[in-house]
Amino acid sequence: MQHAVFSGGARIRPQLCLAVSMACGDNAPELTDAAGVALELMHCASLVHDDMPAFDDADVRRGRPTVHKAFGEPLALLTGDALIVMAYQVLTNACTAYPHRLAPLFQNMSRGVGLPGGIVAGQAWECETSADLALYQRAKTGALFVAATCAGALACGSDPEPWAALGANLGEAYQVADDIRDVILSTSSLGKPSGQDELHHRPSVASDLGLNGAIHHFQRLINQAAESVPACTCKDMLQQLVRLEAERLIPAASYEACLRQSPKPSLVAHS
Repeated sequence: MQHAVFSGGARIRPQLCLAVSMACGDNAPELTDAAGVALELMHCASLVHDDMPAFDDADVRRGRPTVHKAFGEPLALLTGDALIVMAYQVLTNACTAYPHRLAPLFQNMSRGVGLPGGIVAGQAWECETSADLALYQRAKTGALFVAATCAGALACGSDPEPWAALGANLGEAYQVADDIRDVILSTSSLGKPSGQDELHHRPSVASDLGLNGAIHHFQRLINQAAESVPACTCKDMLQQLVRLEAERLIPAASYEACLRQSPKPSLVAHS
């Protein structure tokens, strides 16, 4: 479990949770921290299971051997299961002073992970011969981002609804970036195997729209994410967080190089 959780990672989901909570007053910081930790544990659990032979059969994650490669498949399966349980334990332990906030936080996290639109549903789409790309991406990646922004509000006892769009837009942008990075980056740069979408015949924006189209779509989603931040005292900070994350995912230099290399759409009319 330590190998799975403390192998690096951007921790963007807990960052979003904490940032939204700060914007909502952060009147229960210990609960906010627990919500962020729980979301990251869920994310790490999904990566452990995603890397296993039943799905990607990946050798490397975040530049280190995947859990099943380091410790074997049985312990990897149990590791993912245990991280899921621990996520709920962390929330339960932190909610003793705020019992009325426990059920909404549980429900929010469960929506991001389970059925019909969470990570489990996203993984299930990969088992089909064809998939609805938008539904697949919203479930596999976007749902836990929505859970992260909503958890920040719920931890403060605030209305989560105004924050859902931020999570949805940023989550979709994150998945689009992942599709792009899978094409343009090497395994050593990614910290995990590249070229996996094509290898496993997975739905991908890069294959559907082409690299040029995918990059423009990513930029649109980032702009929408920044614009969807509700009015609050931390609006500038949250918009800056979105921009910084976009630059981390696809640096401007890489973005411009891809656009130069991608063929421009033809202006010749075809009969």
